Amino acid sequence: MANSSNATNKESPSRESTNSSSARISLLDAESFSRDFSLGSLNSAVSQDEFFRCTDHAESVLKRMQLYLENHQLCDVVLIAGIDGRRVPAHRLVLSASSAYFSAMFTGSLRETKEEEVTLGEVHGDALQILVQYCYTGFIELREDTVETLLATACLLQLNAVVTACCNFLARQLHPSNCLGFAFFAEQQSCNTLLQLATAYTCQHFMQVCKNQEFFQLNADQLAKLLASDDLNVPSEQDVFHSLMSWIQHDPNNREKHIPELLALVRLPLLPPSFIMDHVESVCASNECQQLVMEALKWHLLPERRSLISSERTKPRKSTVGRLLAVGGMDAHKVKGAISIESYCPRLDKWTAWKNMSARRLQFGVAVMDDKLIIVGGRDGLKTLNTVESLDLNTLAWTPLNPMGTHRHGLGVAVLEGPLYAVGGHDGWSYLNTVERWDPVARTWSYVAPMYSMRSTAGVAVLGGRLYVVGGRDGSVCHRSIECYDPHTNKWTMRAPMNKRRGGVGVAVAHGFIYALGGHDCPASNPSVCRTDTVERYDPSTDTWTLICSLSIGRDAIGCALLGDRLMAVGGYDGNHYLKTVEEYDPEANEWTQVSSLTYSRAGACVVAIPNIIPSTPPLASSTKVWKPVRLNPICYRRNVEFVDYYHL
Repeated sequence: MANSSNATNKESPSRESTNSSSARISLLDAESFSRDFSLGSLNSAVSQDEFFRCTDHAESVLKRMQLYLENHQLCDVVLIAGIDGRRVPAHRLVLSASSAYFSAMFTGSLRETKEEEVTLGEVHGDALQILVQYCYTGFIELREDTVETLLATACLLQLNAVVTACCNFLARQLHPSNCLGFAFFAEQQSCNTLLQLATAYTCQHFMQVCKNQEFFQLNADQLAKLLASDDLNVPSEQDVFHSLMSWIQHDPNNREKHIPELLALVRLPLLPPSFIMDHVESVCASNECQQLVMEALKWHLLPERRSLISSERTKPRKSTVGRLLAVGGMDAHKVKGAISIESYCPRLDKWTAWKNMSARRLQFGVAVMDDKLIIVGGRDGLKTLNTVESLDLNTLAWTPLNPMGTHRHGLGVAVLEGPLYAVGGHDGWSYLNTVERWDPVARTWSYVAPMYSMRSTAGVAVLGGRLYVVGGRDGSVCHRSIECYDPHTNKWTMRAPMNKRRGGVGVAVAHGFIYALGGHDCPASNPSVCRTDTVERYDPSTDTWTLICSLSIGRDAIGCALLGDRLMAVGGYDGNHYLKTVEEYDPEANEWTQVSSLTYSRAGACVVAIPNIIPSTPPLASSTKVWKPVRLNPICYRRNVEFVDYYHL
């Protein structure tokens, strides 16, 4: 029994053990499965990281902070406006996170770090309240009657985004009656963006600005700063003189003493001698003014000495030099060529589409006569032309003129003492040495003495009452030689040759010299043709050529013209591409500087400078609502008063 019992007991445990063991195994299996599953999940999580981001977290937190502010909860500082004493509670953390000014105040070692109340001098309470709210919301309302106060306060608190928004808002309100006030306000507040915009607007609309009350309220120093600007948008220097005299006459008793210092800022040498005699001399009682008049008259009487007496007063303003036209030329279409004309504004440093030619021409000549653009000869892609047409620069109407006696492309054109000369070129069969002259009165063409050499793609220029023809090429060689024509003797003479052979050379006259730019040294049929970046200058007084600073890239078919006191080099062909590159030459620094590029690539474009054609003043842009120009606070204002395809001939 015992044994049996024991056996039973032994079996029981054994059964229990078996059951328990089974249970344990099941349990272990479950635990093992669970553990393995968890480890698998972890391993999976490691291999496939997952991040959660609450997209509206920042906004939600700021809204909660704003609620605390509205309920005056957890606020740890009170800002006091120094002007009106208004108290504005806030949280240092929010202010410091929004403003570099408050960050420096509350995170440094300043006493304000521990103060519960902080007074901000020269701050309006309304503006302070609005800007503190902005720190919590990122939202601000800009209104005409409060924007300048907000701007001043935002500048103090270094809320740069608000400063930019205020500047942009004010810039949209600029008007000839308020732009000076805006500029002085921006200068005091160190708002460089608004200052630049207001200054540019003032210069652009100077002819309207000088008729408004703000202009007459300028003091002498502020007017001097304005008159000294190269960027004044005026038709002529006479307008600058008249604006000065209007300012003087507004308060003659107190302002006549400033005439010498302010008259020195008017570029008197650029005024016509008759204007100087009729208008300027009458206000020049002082010795300083008389010296300015003498300087101006010497400029006109001694043109050969201008390089010796040049000064800031002999440098024309960008708006008074006129514009540059780039007419036609070879473009990306190559065979057809361009018919478009681009206009360059030096004040804006910008090229814009201006007009199209009436018909397609390549390798033609262009000159300006009596406010008319004369286009001569060329080829239309099939045949060489002898036709001539005129574009009236005032009406922009095209008119045909009498044709030349000879068909010419690759010719040079220039105006000398009234008549226009068409020099050399190619008639479709042979190179030419013949020269024709157009009489604008008789409206007829006649031949004059021929050149010694046949020349196509030569440069033509007028200097000292003589016609110069520089370089070019014939069927076998590119020329170094130059020839000079005297219209009174009807004779050509040879002058000193250039240092380099130059076909397709760009030529212009500037500062009493002839400049020869770029070109190539071999006939077009020669595959080793080399284009040069070198530039030479001819001095007629010594009959010598001197190499000067080179262009940025070797090229031929460059369009050249003098614009103001700068020599311009436009486009060209580098052997692979027609170029958009435009460079200007500074003779004092002897350096070329790139300016704004052409809109279209052009080689062999005819480039000429045209004078300012003054249209009637357009009305100021208006809106659909009745609009009143914004004016700054008067108190604030008073406080702040301040070319060719050579290869298919």
